Amino acid sequence: MASKPFAIIAGVGPGTGASIARKFAKAYSVVVLARNPDNFNPVVDEINAAGGQATGISTDLSDTNSINSAFEKITQQYANTPLAAAVFNSGGGFVRKPFLELTEEEFVSGYNSQAKGGFNFAQRTLPLLQKASGLPHPPTLIFTGATASVKGSATFSSFASGKFALRALAQSLAREFGPKGVHVSHVIIDGVIDIPRTKAWTFEHEDAKLDPEAIAESYWHLHAQPRTTWGFELDLRPYVEKW
Repeated sequence: MASKPFAIIAGVGPGTGASIARKFAKAYSVVVLARNPDNFNPVVDEINAAGGQATGISTDLSDTNSINSAFEKITQQYANTPLAAAVFNSGGGFVRKPFLELTEEEFVSGYNSQAKGGFNFAQRTLPLLQKASGLPHPPTLIFTGATASVKGSATFSSFASGKFALRALAQSLAREFGPKGVHVSHVIIDGVIDIPRTKAWTFEHEDAKLDPEAIAESYWHLHAQPRTTWGFELDLRPYVEKW
C-alpha cells in the first residue's frame, strides 16, 4: 500500500508526460501509463532514484481489456489510498494526410486514441476521484488538448475529430462532476513542444517552443486551484505563436 495520495499520468513519454509526472511526484506517488515501457521507464527510474514513488504500467488506453488490467493493478497497489489527480495526456492517433487519401482505419484511429481513450480513462478514474477525501487540493481530472481541439486544419481531419470529441467529453464531465467536487479541466497546447524529437527544429524566435516543464507547472496550477475559483480551460502557447 502507498503511504501517500497518488496521481495517475496517462500518456507518458520523454516530453510533457514525463514533466507532469516529475511535477506531481513532488507531492504524490505517481502511476504512469504508456503503451511502450521504454517511454516511461526513464522517468520512473528518475523519480524513484530521487526518493519519490513511481510505478509504470504498459497500457493501451483505447483497449478495454488493457485498461481494465492496468486499473486492477492500480487498485491492488493503492487500496484505501486517495487518488488526488489524473491526467490524460495521450498523443496517439496523430495522422496528417489529405482527406481523400485517408483510410477508414486511419480516420478512426484519431477517435480511438483520443475520445475512446479519454472515455476509458475517465470512467476508471472518476469513481476513485469522487471517493478521495482529506486532500490538500481538490481531486482533479485534466485532459490534454491541442490546436486541433478547436481548429480542424486541412489534412488533420482524423486528429481534429478525435481532439474535438475529447474536448466535448471534458466539457460534459466538468459540468457533471464539478458539482460533485471533482475539478475537470482541459488544456489546449498550441504550438511545438520542446521535446527530444523536436530539438533539432529551429525557429526565427527563441522561446518559440513550449517548455514541457512550464506546461507541467500550469497543470499543477489547475490542480491547486481552490473550489471557489476553478478554471475549465487553459490555452498555452509561445509568445510568438499565431492564433
